[in-house]
Amino acid sequence: MKFRAAMATAAVVPLALGLAACGNDKPEATGYKPSVPASTTPAPTPVATKTTEPAQPAPVVHLNRVTFVPAMTAAVGKQKSWHTIGTMSMNGRKLMTMDGYQTANPVAMSMEMTGEAFQGKTAKIVVVKNTAYVSIPGMTPAGKFAEFKSGANEQLSQLVEGGDPTKIYKSFGSSLMDAKFAGEETIGGQKLDRYNVTVNTAKALAAQGKKVPAGVPAALTYSMWMDKAHLIRRLAFDLSGVSMVMNLTDYNKPVHITAPPASKIVK
Repeated sequence: MKFRAAMATAAVVPLALGLAACGNDKPEATGYKPSVPASTTPAPTPVATKTTEPAQPAPVVHLNRVTFVPAMTAAVGKQKSWHTIGTMSMNGRKLMTMDGYQTANPVAMSMEMTGEAFQGKTAKIVVVKNTAYVSIPGMTPAGKFAEFKSGANEQLSQLVEGGDPTKIYKSFGSSLMDAKFAGEETIGGQKLDRYNVTVNTAKALAAQGKKVPAGVPAALTYSMWMDKAHLIRRLAFDLSGVSMVMNLTDYNKPVHITAPPASKIVK
């Protein structure tokens, strides 16, 4: 696999990761009311009363095109870190699996990718602020990383910038075309709400300062599975025969990502 293709593929990972967001439910405190003291006054004669129907639960309100982005952007500030395990396939054939962590503040990412796309070996990418460290079989010596600053290479710049989730949230604000509730599904023993979220590709890329590559469709639809607190647990999309499925877990668990030591960096 050529270096450019590998970088373009890898860039998809942090871009998609930036969609992770959630909300937190805050249940009200519960308690009891003390019983009324007994009275010595004789009880009045019972009279017939109408039987009232039990109160019906309020209908569940799902997110839509108007409420989806505000709910997502309001919640993202509460997420400090998350763990992602993903699979990328092409025309039904698995290309790679991904396993990594990302933090929002400071912006950082550590990702390992294994599979056919890397001749069955493992590639590693570390992003710390505006610098990416890339270790790709056949491109860098085993166990070594090449260092790239943002702006040094177009594909790598996309990778580094993709590590900043705020860019993705901003692009959703201007590019969202529709967000529809698609039903409830059970995944991993948990009941999740599935949404089909469609964005205008050109507007989403323009919001990130990028142009639309040739052959990219005018619109892209993501499938997003949320729990009842609006926390995204799974994300999937298909683009030109390439499909991606990502499961997101371990929100806000302690994660510390650092750059590789100088002894492992090569020019």
